[in-house]
Amino acid sequence: MPTILHLDMDAFYAQAEQASKPSLRGKAVVVGGIGPRGVVATASYEARVFGVHSAMPTAQARRLAPNAAYLVPRFTFYRSISDQVMALLRALSPLVEPLSLDEAFVDLEAGQAAWDTDSARLAGVRLRADIRNVTGLTGSVGLAASKMLAKIASEEAKPDGLVLIEPGTERALLGPMSVRTLPGVGPATGDHLRRAGITTVDELAEAGEDELVRLVGKAHGHGLYAMALARDDRPVVAEREAKSVSVEDTYDVDIHDRVRVELEVQRLAERCVRRLRGAGLSGRTIVLKVRRYDFSTLTRSETLRGPTDDPVVVREAAARLLESVDTTGGVRLLGVGVSGLADFTQEDLFAQAAEGRAAEERAEGAEEEAPEEPVEAEAVPIEHRWRPGHDVRHAEFGPGWVQGSGLGRVTVRFETPESEPGRVRTFRVDDPELEPSDPLPLVRRRPGEDGGSAGIVAGDSGAGKPGVVAGNS
Repeated sequence: MPTILHLDMDAFYAQAEQASKPSLRGKAVVVGGIGPRGVVATASYEARVFGVHSAMPTAQARRLAPNAAYLVPRFTFYRSISDQVMALLRALSPLVEPLSLDEAFVDLEAGQAAWDTDSARLAGVRLRADIRNVTGLTGSVGLAASKMLAKIASEEAKPDGLVLIEPGTERALLGPMSVRTLPGVGPATGDHLRRAGITTVDELAEAGEDELVRLVGKAHGHGLYAMALARDDRPVVAEREAKSVSVEDTYDVDIHDRVRVELEVQRLAERCVRRLRGAGLSGRTIVLKVRRYDFSTLTRSETLRGPTDDPVVVREAAARLLESVDTTGGVRLLGVGVSGLADFTQEDLFAQAAEGRAAEERAEGAEEEAPEEPVEAEAVPIEHRWRPGHDVRHAEFGPGWVQGSGLGRVTVRFETPESEPGRVRTFRVDDPELEPSDPLPLVRRRPGEDGGSAGIVAGDSGAGKPGVVAGNS
């Protein structure tokens, strides 16, 4: 019975920015780090036309879409919208499993919100309408008998659609899909399977469980075979308050090469930060976990001056922690985590890392000089207060947002979520009448009003596919 619902908001950060900034509606918007090592967090569908996508270096995105708006994330704002969406999900069922700010599973049967195909589809249609009415944004919904299939269905529904996988049609739907569609099949596993002549889910099933175990190992092989047969019995797990975010890998063969260990720690740090950012969180304490050849487990930690979700900061902290660990005999497991979690408040994405490297350079040149007094946070240059996309208020012109800053000037567009596209004005960065401000809430829409503020056009996703019921509210 298709009573597992997966909701995935459409280009969430970019759509939220478009909804709050009238001048950006229907235009290419890229949200992410804007520094030399910046990475795209989300791109609007208008930007994706040019080939821009998440996890792409921002410098590359600028080459592909030079006329797009490049904005620094406002996670406090995104979390406020996410809280509204999650409240709508919890009204459907007590079993809601958030995966990030913009994505969650719901067990509709546990909330008696669905008991058959028709009632499940109706619940999905109503949910999408409620999200649009409350937030003005759009989300895509997948409905199926399992978490894996519901997530695949929501991907098929994008953008702004609903796809329901009819019971009994799962194998026919999955068969022609790429193996990369399945959870846990990344580029490395996909390439390994491709070299063995396996590129589709049907070919996975035909290979058989024993062959898959031989190719990718026991645990992964059993799991892949079950997914190829559309088997997934994972329950929806209700939300628990996270105390830490961590990732770890256990290796089939102990790692003895120190350089390989260092590279693995860097890779794990990157994964940990992606998970941290996906939850809209930051943290102060970086933790390294090492299980050695003799099963002894060591943990090392370092607490920063303030919360971060900066991949450079986390990587460098993890590397420092590894320096104190002897890995001579071999390593069975490595893990990197972040604790001391807080709601993310956006600062210069690479300020802590750059500051740390600058401090090291000062120390190398100081030699016998006396140590300097601690530098207060207020010493941050004033231009760093004006981040593209962030909210400001001017004593005369009212609320607006930063379009850009540099050379002692800051450019602001004065508009609000409910206004027409606003005028642009430029000020000195130290103008006493200009100050940062909190985000304005999005305008709540009522049923029947046009919710297309984000410039996303609804479509009948999934039509014509086997076992798929597609539609839009």
